[in-house]
Formats: sequence, structure tokens, C-alpha cells
Amino acid sequence: MNYDPIKKDLGIVFNRNPFLRKLFYQLLNLLLLRTWHVHRELKAWMKNNAKAKILDAGSGFGQYSFYLTGKSSQYSIDALDVKEDQIADCNQFFKKVGRDNVTFSFGDLTKPIAENKYDLVLCVDVMEHILEDVDVFTNFNQAMKSGAMLLISTPSDQGGSDVHEETGESFIGEHVRDGYPVEEMAEKLKKAGFNKMEILYSYGNPGKIAWKLSMKYPMLMLNSSKLFFLILPFWYLITYPFSYLLNWLDTHTTHKTGTGLIVKAWKD
Repeated sequence: MNYDPIKKDLGIVFNRNPFLRKLFYQLLNLLLLRTWHVHRELKAWMKNNAKAKILDAGSGFGQYSFYLTGKSSQYSIDALDVKEDQIADCNQFFKKVGRDNVTFSFGDLTKPIAENKYDLVLCVDVMEHILEDVDVFTNFNQAMKSGAMLLISTPSDQGGSDVHEETGESFIGEHVRDGYPVEEMAEKLKKAGFNKMEILYSYGNPGKIAWKLSMKYPMLMLNSSKLFFLILPFWYLITYPFSYLLNWLDTHTTHKTGTGLIVKAWKD
């Protein structure tokens, strides 16, 4: 399934005014389990980093830049993406709401970005879309200051992208890989110059169920007919209490396996 048409439709609805855009971000924060995991890691990082230069690598709708700029006016963020329409939308929205400490611009992550500039590099739901991953990791390492942290969220090979067989097709058509084995991720980060890292599974048993309730089934419905936009509020009214509990359990549990990875790596 291809997410892009649905993303475009959501953008049309929620870009009408700043209130709706903020509401959209809140919905993403509640529904997306990866956001729960990323926010948990960011909160831990922020305890020791009140002022920082940050790279939002693959910024998408801008929800993580919005989250970070809401936590501290001392964060200066460069947000890069390859979709010109989203870049323009984000710049317009952030200007309207007075978040002038973030700038959205076009950026190809497979090309050099900067040197010794960032205290944090955030890369969420991106690496599964890029074939030249070692090049990207190398560019991140080059762009980071000594002691800086790289935070990645991406599918694992344990059913990531909702693939459960070796020859299975990804549920999400834009992915160039179905997910990373932990060993492969560690090896590629080492090739890129990272020696200290921590790789954890996300989307364990609770998360797998929550993802189906809050994302997979609604996306399948919307992909079949836009009329399901009218049904979604009732769907979430019934299912979200269960999804919320499952998201909480997944975020506060260590998993032996899972369909997602939360990766942290530090530059020497």
C-alpha cells in the first residue's frame, strides 16, 4: 500500500489553519507508537541538553521539530526533507506560530550535510526509504559534534513493514527494505564511524496489536475509500483506549524481539 495519497489528503485537511495543524500533531503523538518511543528518548536526552543545535533528518510533517521547539527556545533546528510541498507547508506554519528557531529546507541525506555542527541528529521513519544507508550514516557522523547523539527509529527485520515471510511484500510500498537486523544496523553504523551505540526493539507484542488498531486497519480503510474519513472518529472512539494502554506497555517494556528498532549512537 502507498501512503503518499493518504498523506496528501491529510495535509489538505489539516493545513487549513494553525489550530488544525496543532491538532494533527497531537493526534500523531497519540496514535503513532514510534512517537511514544522517540519522545521517551528525547525526554531523557533533554535532561542534559537545554541548549542545542539539532538536525531533523527527514522532517516530514514537522511534528518532531514542533515538539522540540516547544520544549526549549534554546534549540536551533535544521529540518531537511526531499518533498518540496511539505517543506513549504512547514515553513509557512512555523512562521505563523512564531517558532522561528527552526528552518525547513531541501536536503538529500545521501550527500554531505555539514561538519561538526549538531548536538543531536534525529531520523524517524526515514532509513527504510533510502538504499544508500551507510552513506547517510557517514554523513550524520560527519555532521555531528563530538559527544553528540544520533537517534533513529526504523523497522526491524522481525516483521517490520508488516512483512512476515522471506518473500513477503511490504505493507508500505515506499520502503526499499523491509527492516534491519540488529547486527546489520550495528555493522553499518560502525562502518560510518560510530563505536558507541544502543539498539533496542520496539513494537513488541503490545505494539503490534496497537499498530493494527490505530494505523494498519484505518489506512486500509482509507485506501479503499475516502468515505471512511467519516467513520474514523467512531473507530478511534471505540479502539483508542485499548491502543493507548498497549502503547504505554510497549514503551515501558524491554522486548526480546519486535517489528521496530530504536537506535542510539554517539560520536566519539
